[in-house]
Amino acid sequence: MADPVKLVQIMPKSAKVEGFNLVTENVTAIHLEDKQIEIELLAYDGKTVLLEVSEEALPDLQRIKLGDGATLRVVEEDGKRVVKQFRIRSKDPNMVKVDAALMDLKDSHWLNRKYAIEVLGELKAAAAVDELVACLDDEVGDVRNRAYESLIKIGAPSVTKVIPLLVAEEDELRQSATEILRKIGKPAVEPLAAALGDADATLKKRIMKVLDRMGYKPKEA
Repeated sequence: MADPVKLVQIMPKSAKVEGFNLVTENVTAIHLEDKQIEIELLAYDGKTVLLEVSEEALPDLQRIKLGDGATLRVVEEDGKRVVKQFRIRSKDPNMVKVDAALMDLKDSHWLNRKYAIEVLGELKAAAAVDELVACLDDEVGDVRNRAYESLIKIGAPSVTKVIPLLVAEEDELRQSATEILRKIGKPAVEPLAAALGDADATLKKRIMKVLDRMGYKPKEA
């Protein structure tokens, strides 16, 4: 009896290549010579993966920049995951400035910290509120003043982070918090009123004082 004929499946030229999409908000490394890209995986808490890039996707590899977001079409070829296509989402230039300024807040030279705070205020960088609140306690007065001004410029996103400073031990911090909230004005009223619900007696008294200075008081029952 003759051996059975071995069959090989013939794929039509138009057949779609199977694959999957990887989404990243951060390209962490680009290796043009090696035709590779490293990305941070959105779904895996900062884990990165290094991928091969196909010839047809090289023009995209040359255009993409560190920090960009992208959707990558990936296929399996010879046991490797290969990027066949990019959809690039360039990082907002203002976010690049914010990231750089946040790094400068850690600088040992107070002038660099001061300039970084000014940039964050001009950009109204809500993502920097925690760091700016911390700068209210900086050892350099000029840095503290710039943080005060920047939190006012940022406005409403600053409010919930500034409220706890109304009961800070240092008088300067309490005064700064009061003035920041007062100068933010109307956008601060609702968060201040909401904070009354969970405030202890001391904080509640301070919040009421700020609201009174702003021309607000609780409605009569």
